[in-house]
Amino acid sequence: MSLPVPIKTFTRLCLLLAFCTPAARAFELLPVQVGSKVWALIGETGPRTAENHGLNNTLGFIETPEGVILIGSGATPAAARLIEQTVAGITETPIRWVITIGAQDHHWLGNSYFSERGALIIALRRTVAAQKAHVADHLQRLKRFAGKEADAVRPVYADRIIDRDEAELKLGGVTLRLIWPGNGHFRGDAVVWLPRQRIVFAGDFVFNDRMLGVQPYSRVTEWRQAFKRIAALEPQVVVPGHGFPGSLDKARRDTGDYLDFLVDRVGKALEDWQELGETTDQLSDAPQFRHLKLYDSWHRRNINRTYLQLEAGPT
Repeated sequence: MSLPVPIKTFTRLCLLLAFCTPAARAFELLPVQVGSKVWALIGETGPRTAENHGLNNTLGFIETPEGVILIGSGATPAAARLIEQTVAGITETPIRWVITIGAQDHHWLGNSYFSERGALIIALRRTVAAQKAHVADHLQRLKRFAGKEADAVRPVYADRIIDRDEAELKLGGVTLRLIWPGNGHFRGDAVVWLPRQRIVFAGDFVFNDRMLGVQPYSRVTEWRQAFKRIAALEPQVVVPGHGFPGSLDKARRDTGDYLDFLVDRVGKALEDWQELGETTDQLSDAPQFRHLKLYDSWHRRNINRTYLQLEAGPT
């Protein structure tokens, strides 16, 4: 199903404003309402910088009578403070829960800020395990671009760790499901599903408006299967881990179709005994994905890493 017309129109306006904002203006998160009392918080679609506090991703929150449920805490305490200020500009309801659905720094390394203010941090055990596995590398990267801001980062893991791969949570009359659909951009990433409004916070399983990045630890075939499980929920609104919220069709165009392209086309090249360089050159021009930001810097790298993964076989 497609997004309601007002959300489509507002998203187009937001895109225009995002690309026209003067560089000298202080970085701000862009709030976009995607449902009743449900908001996406959209950061930079390009790289992390000191100016954007590492918030080159999309977060969100749900307002309930008993408190706000925040999805993602940012990469640093300074980023978390900006998130808090953005939420406070929309509602006076305090943040009571913080659900972390990703292992990457900008999803959870702001946890300490909210924990100190009494919020309950919630995550799946799989997600926490992946956060612990990557934290050292992510802290080093934060120090490279964030400078002194990174010195304030103190990794704080979930207070409530859920052992199951799917759990129902309720706060203030709002029911949501925290689901691990399979491995994706990072192992252990999860999604938040709001069944009543048919909204999914898909985290880094979905990249809209910008090209996804296949990391050495991103298992492309598993990511494709996880995307299909998310699509099977038949959401009306998909809030991605990067980019602007949109319909399931948009998520398919920007992420699902691209994962299919990588697995199917690179897999066929391997079946035909093509070399890595030949495959990368042959598939490097994919006009159907050129609209995605960072295409030029990520597409060939994604082909290369997919080839090596498929050649190595399951791990």
